[in-house]
Order: sequence, then structure tokens, then C-alpha cells
Amino acid sequence: MYAPIEPFETGRLKVSDLHTLYYELSGNKDGTPVIFLHGGPGGGTDPKDRSFFNPTKYKIILLDQRGSGKSTPTASLEENTTWDLVKDIERLREHLKIDKWHVFGGSWGSTLSLAYAQSHPDRVKSLVLRGIFTLRKSELHFFYQNGASHLFPEAWFEFIAPIPEPERHDMITAYHAQLNAADDETRLRAARAWTKWEMTTSKLYVDPAQVAEAEKDDYANAFARIENHYFVNDGFMREGQLLEKQEIDKIRHIPCVVVQGRYDVICPATTAYDLKKVWPEITLHIVPDAGHSAREPGTAKLLVKATDEFAHL
Repeated sequence: MYAPIEPFETGRLKVSDLHTLYYELSGNKDGTPVIFLHGGPGGGTDPKDRSFFNPTKYKIILLDQRGSGKSTPTASLEENTTWDLVKDIERLREHLKIDKWHVFGGSWGSTLSLAYAQSHPDRVKSLVLRGIFTLRKSELHFFYQNGASHLFPEAWFEFIAPIPEPERHDMITAYHAQLNAADDETRLRAARAWTKWEMTTSKLYVDPAQVAEAEKDDYANAFARIENHYFVNDGFMREGQLLEKQEIDKIRHIPCVVVQGRYDVICPATTAYDLKKVWPEITLHIVPDAGHSAREPGTAKLLVKATDEFAHL
């Protein structure tokens, strides 16, 4: 990854009467533009996200999605759907007077990248995706009900602890009630537990610093509430919509590299493989010693290699 850099411009874009989004620009003012779409949903951007791109070649654009990061109001679920976010990305492109740009996203960011590209294929130069996630019921069931629980039983025990036993047959719905509880104590306890489950399972080797993020109430509240909101609503999409042939046909001409950790238990490799089957033109890298995180060495190296290769487009 490239050395840390600071933005040369930050801004706020009002996208509705309620929501105002934080964005920033770094790298080369005259470089080829790339937008980084963060995960979650609700995760927000991080200064380290700038380092996936050569700062002499790219104009690097980071955007905090609705309710996330520095965008306001924090953790808001109102007017917060996949298609609101797709419209926001397009508003930002127009605001910055960009004709076409590269799109980079992992995990939920890969979902949003595909949704945006399928909605505006003429605005996308390339796609670099990691940890493919399409919000199918089978994917959510594996991580939040029966799958990853078999690999991280001790972390799963902590995850289910806030939920009464009779409600554990549907963890996403049970958490929805607690994450939207009237009292702060119930809501924040649930938010910390939801977030800790994902932070604990993100890397092949558990990263204590990442797990500690779950103890930050503001971060956990936005991350957990927004994620859960999208998941109880099936991502506001048809089941399997992003993988439908009619949708893939819209973006088949776009150069695309996918980097997938072999031992990703949050977004298992089967989804990336399903994408490859319906879109054989993509380049799919399976990293043999990686989990979900973009910052594991093998994954980060291939993501940077992809952005380097696309910089000339």
C-alpha cells in the first residue's frame, strides 16, 4: 500500500433535507478519479483507505455514506436505502464535475459498487472489488445464523448473549428490536455485541485493535444500526438481483478485478465464485491466506496491483 497522505480538499454535500455527506479529495488534483465505497453499511471511511491508490496518478475520493463516519445525522435510518446511496454517488460525481471514474469497494462496498455500476454503467471506468457481498438470504444466514458460528464459537457465544433464547432462531430480526430500543443502554449493548462479532471474524488472525473498535459507542451505534437496517430489508433489492444476467449484461464491458480471501467467513468465497460464473470476463483472485479484511497482506497487495493496472484507463 502507498504511504499515508492528507486530503487537499474536504467538503459536505447536502443530498436531502435530512442528510449531509462528508467527502474528501486526495492525491493528484489532475489525476484519474476513483471513488472509494466503504463497507458496512455504516462503516465510514478511514484515512488508510487513501493508500490503495497511487497518489501521483489518482484523484482519490472518499465518501461517508448516509449516517456513517462524518456524515450527518449519524446512525440515521431515515431515507437510507441502497438506491438513496446510488443517487448520492451520482450527485457527488456531478458536484465534482467528473465525467467517468474508477469505482473501488469491498464487502458492502462491493454491493454498492455493483448496484451503482448497474445503474450508471456509462460512468464507470473500472471496478476493483473485494469480499463480494450481494445480500442474498443464504449469505446473511451463513454469517448471522448458522455458518461462521461453527468457526468462531466463542465469539458467537458473545454475539447471541444479548438475545433471549426464544428469539435466537432469527438473530437479525431479534437484533433489530434491540438496536432500535428506546433506552440507550439496551441499544448500545446490542450495537457493541453486533459490531464485535464482525470485528472478531474479519481477519484470518484475530486483530485485537480491530475488535477494540466495537467498544467505541458512536462507531458501533452507526455501524450496527445501519447494517441491521439494510439486512432486515434485504438490501432493498430483489433476491439475487446483482447477479441476474440482465443486470450483469449492463456492466459486462467494464474491466473488473475481484480479490477474495479464501477464509473470508463474513462474505464467503462462494459469492465471488457465483459472480465469476455469471460474469466470466472478470479477473478473480482467491487469496489463500486471507480472511475478509482489505488490509491483510495478500489481499492488500492484489488490490493495489489492480489499481496500478487501471490507472492508465
